[in-house]
Amino acid sequence: MTVQIAPIAPPALPSPPLSPASPAACLGSLAALPAEARPREKLIARGAPALSDAELLAILMRTGLPGRSVLQLARDVLDQCGGFAGLIASDATTLGRIKGLGPSKVGILLAAAEITRRALRQPLTAAPVFEHAETVRDFLRLEFDALSAECFAVMFLDIRHRLIALETLFQGTASHTIAYPREVVKRALALNATAVILVHNHPSGHTDPSPQDIQLTRVMAQTLALVDVKVLDHFIVGAGDAVSMTDLGLM
Repeated sequence: MTVQIAPIAPPALPSPPLSPASPAACLGSLAALPAEARPREKLIARGAPALSDAELLAILMRTGLPGRSVLQLARDVLDQCGGFAGLIASDATTLGRIKGLGPSKVGILLAAAEITRRALRQPLTAAPVFEHAETVRDFLRLEFDALSAECFAVMFLDIRHRLIALETLFQGTASHTIAYPREVVKRALALNATAVILVHNHPSGHTDPSPQDIQLTRVMAQTLALVDVKVLDHFIVGAGDAVSMTDLGLM
């Protein structure tokens, strides 16, 4: 019997580094970075807390621009949006104005923002909102803290104080907005809500309730009581905080 010796394959050569002219390098992709500097590998090896905001965003964006790495583009996006809070609050038009964000990247960022909102909203729809007081604050900060104009919104709750919907009913200017109790009553009845939490933001960052805020809250409470809907609280959002008028003893 003849035994044949299989030919020994030559050792595999390491892949050559990306040349400046390669597509990945030209687009400033994550693959163009040294292995130890790649955010995805760092995420898997060390966990998400080890990554900077720009590194986390770069994983979603994947590619940059010719001559500008994806990490640099991620920093640009965060700078122009004012961090993650502003990014999550941005709409498609706002994101589309940022150089380097085409329809694909804009779509990814909008989807990530909505996933974040739904994750925060989920426990509020499953149990009474006051069982998740800090989640309520996080949810409201996420929705309203980065807005440049005042708005008035309402959290509509069911008989067990679970969230039915959060709706922005009135839009204003940088310094004030006008809210109409009649419209709040109409939406509460349409949604079969039995309680509400009022919300508005102060773009100035000052979250102390003004005399007008206190008066509006009283009028809303009196009007909604006529249809057996209770006002549980009124939050003022600004400067990274969500202040409860109930906690302040104003309700």
